[in-house]
Amino acid sequence: MPDYSNLSVLIVDPNQGMRASVHNMLTQVNISKVEHAVSSGTAIRALNKKNFDVILCEYDLGSAGGSEAGQDGQQLLEDLRLHRVISQWAIFIMLTSEGVYSKVVSAAELLPTDYILKPFTVDVLAQRIGRALERRATFLPVYQMISQGKAREAIAACLSNEASQPRYATDYARLRAELLMSLNRLPEAELAYAGIVAGKPLGWAQLGQARCAFALTRYPEAQAQLEALIAANPKLMAAYDLLAQVLRAQRKDGEAKQVLEDAVAISPHMVSRLRNLGDVAYATGDIDAAEKAFKQVVAKARYSEFRDPADHVNLVRTLVKKGDAGGASAVIRDMERSLRSGPDVDVCRAYSSSMLQELNGKPDAAAAELAKAMALLSEATGMSSNIKLGLAHSCLVNRMDEQAAVLFEELTRDPDSGVSAADVVSLCAQAGREDVARSYDQQLDLEVDAMVRQAAENSRKGDLQGAVAVLQLALRKRPDHKGLWTVAATAMLRQIMDLGWDATLAVQCTGLLRRIREDNPAHPLLPGLIAQYAAVRQKYAPAVSAAAAAAAGTAPPAPGPAPAPAPAPAETR
Repeated sequence: MPDYSNLSVLIVDPNQGMRASVHNMLTQVNISKVEHAVSSGTAIRALNKKNFDVILCEYDLGSAGGSEAGQDGQQLLEDLRLHRVISQWAIFIMLTSEGVYSKVVSAAELLPTDYILKPFTVDVLAQRIGRALERRATFLPVYQMISQGKAREAIAACLSNEASQPRYATDYARLRAELLMSLNRLPEAELAYAGIVAGKPLGWAQLGQARCAFALTRYPEAQAQLEALIAANPKLMAAYDLLAQVLRAQRKDGEAKQVLEDAVAISPHMVSRLRNLGDVAYATGDIDAAEKAFKQVVAKARYSEFRDPADHVNLVRTLVKKGDAGGASAVIRDMERSLRSGPDVDVCRAYSSSMLQELNGKPDAAAAELAKAMALLSEATGMSSNIKLGLAHSCLVNRMDEQAAVLFEELTRDPDSGVSAADVVSLCAQAGREDVARSYDQQLDLEVDAMVRQAAENSRKGDLQGAVAVLQLALRKRPDHKGLWTVAATAMLRQIMDLGWDATLAVQCTGLLRRIREDNPAHPLLPGLIAQYAAVRQKYAPAVSAAAAAAAGTAPPAPGPAPAPAPAPAETR
């Protein structure tokens, strides 16, 4: 029998008898470093203090003694992974009954290392721990590279190990694709996922392809992929969440709401999904559905160690919209009573109170609470884009235009916020401030014009990369500015032609060509741009082929003549 004496184990189970039984089994296989946790909260506190080699977690954490409160084991795992309490190589084994397993395993977004079905024996427990340790030892060198920030080295190691360790080839390919995505090397990630799917149509790999298409703004393609994936795998819950994102990106909020409602009907406990459902229901004007979703979020998150005061804000905002002052007041009191004071909580409390005062017809009191929230905002670190947009809306309503402008600048400057200039203009209109919308629009036009001039100057001086970088920033500010599409595509093609093949830039360029073509197939500049793209592809055909082969994990083809220029890039068709 292997020597397990150095292993440390955390048993998470509300049932004292079950903890004792599992502890006894571990003792029989020479594992003596064992600690107990009786709930998700005590488990997180234990894991924050020290690392454990193995976590053995009962799925049903909330029903001991007849109580239905608390998280289940799957929710705990999601919290641990999301907030990085445990490392990638931590071994998390779920203990559950066969009936629960059949319902959970198909719907779980984040899978544990293994499941052990109850009742089980000492031999089964030892065998599963041994198998998990063997797998961890295999992947540990790559995980350590990732933890040290050596993602590129980790990608190379994965590619090498796919060939040398065929037993784990698919796992290495998946890890490589995820790393490529983390580096924003989206075309290579897409090819890596395609290579996996070509071997076997695995749901997670097809989901990865759709993620790439979505990140590359090929929304209709991503939507079609996800709809087909859900039809074939109706319990692959992450596909529903991504499809909802894709639909919202296309302004199809009603369809997104239906997708999330279908997902919640299958898997009702995922807090992040309920948040998204509440957001989209609110956006579509279905206030009753938004209230129901946000109430569930507040109730379920109550037992998490990572509570977000924004959940209370969303519920208050919904109740205010409904005109329920009493309900909104009760939620604010609950926030004050159940959450420890701090910058994030204090901002959310003041913002919620401002909305309530406005509902109660007290504009001066509302403005005072809003000013308090804005004064505290610089100290808060966890405010979402959604909350900041809500604050900006309230600022506009209360004629606090300078504060709203600061928020708009911060949000539109951050590419991860998901907030565009169009969103800002729409928000101004919702607040009844068309004057601000017009002023903001005019200011953006001036900024974009200045950026185009700066890009032209950079290009004249030979700084092609600097020119493209400025135009990319301009596109983030004005993604629907049609004049920018041709200017940016021209600059990108010149950079690639003069400085070498860049797969990510090529994909951005083809995305622009596709948008030009969809907007105006007879655009006078389109034929010339397509011809330039074809010339670039021909010039760098060997590099393109080698990069594609490396991303897919296959050997490059033998050298041969470069392909003839295509009449149009396939990506634009």
